[in-house]
Amino acid sequence: MYHPDVIRHPDSCPTLVLNADYTPLSYYPLSLWPWQTAVKAVFLERVDIVATYEREVHSPSARMRLPSVIALRQFVRPSAFPAFTRFNLFLRDSFTCQYCGSGHELTFDHVVPRAQGGRTTWENVATACAPCNLRKGGRTPRQAHMALYTNPHRPTSWQLQDNGRRFPPNYLHESWRDWLYWDVPLEA
Repeated sequence: MYHPDVIRHPDSCPTLVLNADYTPLSYYPLSLWPWQTAVKAVFLERVDIVATYEREVHSPSARMRLPSVIALRQFVRPSAFPAFTRFNLFLRDSFTCQYCGSGHELTFDHVVPRAQGGRTTWENVATACAPCNLRKGGRTPRQAHMALYTNPHRPTSWQLQDNGRRFPPNYLHESWRDWLYWDVPLEA
């Protein structure tokens, strides 16, 4: 019987990494390891295999089905607050301009412009599309007569993870279904 995992190249067999409590380490980006890292962690006894692909790798003395889901043996405590990055900012703002709601040509905008003493902090930066950012220019939203949908704030890691659940990646393997919570069809 034909099974797609049997002929799948090992490099297209990523491993979903769960924390010791069997929750994903991260939803966005999804906590995935390349197969080589997962196999090494298995041999170092740092993880338990939860599910496997049909695809095997082998050495002269051993065969192993590639892990599709692994769980860490030691719990990794997530940090309470994520780092300020462009990607995390866009994720906080759900990949939409905070002035018009567009999801295209995204940039980030200093609510209080740097020229007016504004700093690059969670509380002073919002996602903006290029046209809105250009229209606002070096003014505050009030000066530009532009309203923000939400006020910028420092998100918790939990809030970013929760937002990330709304943006599933392009590839999800069937064996990951029990560990992820997206309402999208999964690949077999």
